[in-house]
Amino acid sequence: MNEPSTEDERQAAALEFDVFAKHCPSRQVLDHLTGRWGVLVLAGLRKGPARFNALRRRVDGVSEKMLAQTLQALERDGFVSREVLTAMPPSVNYSLTPLGETTADHLMAFIGHIEASMPAVLASREAHTAAARA
Repeated sequence: MNEPSTEDERQAAALEFDVFAKHCPSRQVLDHLTGRWGVLVLAGLRKGPARFNALRRRVDGVSEKMLAQTLQALERDGFVSREVLTAMPPSVNYSLTPLGETTADHLMAFIGHIEASMPAVLASREAHTAAARA
């Protein structure tokens, strides 16, 4: 096994992240990714780069404020890249970073699982409602 070459790399390798630990920074990243808008923004960008308003149309129902906040958090965490285009008027393109792409692949598998499971979910909801009425 190769040992990390620099002190910073050795310290990073020594870190253990545990999302179940209250103060672990991975918990905040998990929140950014799995919140309603984080998942949908990453999935929307999986189809390719998009300008803000195009992405807003892809992610139906998100407000401008929530989309801006979500994009800022995902950019800060390294999942989304923001490119300012110098055209007139200036515009901004958003795209996934390599980390964002691999993360979006996992989220797309999760989304596919949810969509495929919807008949069972809806049947369970109906059974639960019927049992609650009885």
